Amino acid sequence: MGFQIGIKDILDILLVAILLYETYRILKRSGAVNVFWGILAFILAWFIVSYVLALELSGALFDRFISVGAIALIVIFQDEIRSLFSRVGSRFSLDALHRTLHNKNRQNAEEKIVMQIVLACKHMSKQKTGALIVIRRQQSLGEYAVSGEKMNAEISSRLIENIFFKNTPLHDGALIIDDGKLQSAACILPVSKSQDIPQRYGLRHRAALGIAEKTDAVAIVVSEETGDISVAMDKQIRSVKTDELAQIVSQVLSSAS
Repeated sequence: MGFQIGIKDILDILLVAILLYETYRILKRSGAVNVFWGILAFILAWFIVSYVLALELSGALFDRFISVGAIALIVIFQDEIRSLFSRVGSRFSLDALHRTLHNKNRQNAEEKIVMQIVLACKHMSKQKTGALIVIRRQQSLGEYAVSGEKMNAEISSRLIENIFFKNTPLHDGALIIDDGKLQSAACILPVSKSQDIPQRYGLRHRAALGIAEKTDAVAIVVSEETGDISVAMDKQIRSVKTDELAQIVSQVLSSAS
């Protein structure tokens, strides 16, 4: 019968390799890496004597040493073994699973919000609908939110577009996004008095820069004249494309959470 290697044999080899690697890491961290090589050499000699050469008397002696040596190693390296099982348990605990699922759900929610905001700006840009959207980062925007109409609504591209549709009651002023919600609309923002703002920028751009000067918030402006999209943050304002806008909004939402 020829020598054949099956899936179980491959799994067996992988498990032994992982076990040996983890043992090597633990002993290396504890400064006893030479012990690892000594153990490995002893196991190799035991395997050759007992299974390859099939020497009964020598194999029996090696078996005795293996059984006694295993208990001795457990006693000597009990702290390292406890650390190993503690690390393995932490990786597979319910708390770790909960954190992983929570982070995944939060990431999915942020991606959805980014998509809705960018999609609304893209549509309004094509239609040349003027808009001013402010996203909170760390500093509170409460004093500006109370100047408008409270909404506390879920973020959707259609709702954002309806808010800024021409001649609607809420199209003037800023829309403030806070904690993943459309918090308030038609909000009044401070206007920047900077002399460095290009003349092509209108009142919305000055208000966007004004809030970026007063707070750490990020303001998105859609020009009613040109349809260009601009972002004001860190006391500066510049034009952006939709792909760059998506990156900025994603970073802002991540830093605010």
